[in-house]
Amino acid sequence: MKLAKIMAMAAVLVTLASGSAMATFTGQIWIPSTDVKGFKEVNVSIDNYARFSSQANAGANYFDIGVTAGILPLEKFKLEVGVDYLTDGLGASGAQHPIYFNFKGGVTEDAFFKGMPAVAAGMFGINTATAGDVPSSSTNVVYGLIAKTFPVIGRISVGGYNGAERALGPKTNNGLLASWDRAMPEISDKLWLAVDYQGGRNSLGAFSVGGSWAFTPVVSLLVGANVYNPAQEVLIGGKPTFTTQLDINF
Repeated sequence: MKLAKIMAMAAVLVTLASGSAMATFTGQIWIPSTDVKGFKEVNVSIDNYARFSSQANAGANYFDIGVTAGILPLEKFKLEVGVDYLTDGLGASGAQHPIYFNFKGGVTEDAFFKGMPAVAAGMFGINTATAGDVPSSSTNVVYGLIAKTFPVIGRISVGGYNGAERALGPKTNNGLLASWDRAMPEISDKLWLAVDYQGGRNSLGAFSVGGSWAFTPVVSLLVGANVYNPAQEVLIGGKPTFTTQLDINF
């Protein structure tokens, strides 16, 4: 009953904030991070991606609600699994298959020796769509990342990904993953900032910037923007979006 009340309140807050979404792996703004949920840790995420433009070629708005949970009772190696309900403002893309799955495993910084970077690998965009369905329904992205936190500078992450050719194109289905993120205690212990980039001339390629504010140790809200990579002078990902991402952790 308590969870139902929290979910209802979260839905109201995000509806007031904007109107769209992506996939709720533990991540930065747009791309995954090397962070992985610990055993019995659960995250409920309600994400919106709304277009700044109302032009016909702007692309769809997205709304995503997902749950991610840590399932491995180990200290140094963590594993999370997640499921999302993803829909858009057009009722077209993936409308018949709105359920997506993701998973990720990883180790934290300094896990086995001093100076060791964090390492993570996983997969997202896993969908039940078949050959006769909308091609973009299943991106089936496999990725890997390493990350290191530096004094003053913050955390730098870098890696790469490879997705389904049918959804992302036969020669445009892979690319770079990179990000910077940092807590900002100089301003407030509740503030976190990030910039991330996903390479590739496909629907997932984007540059994103944003910040998160922790209202409580359990609830935080990220606000940011996404600018999608052009492909042959065409924005496959659509016009830039404004994103709000509400996270509730248990």
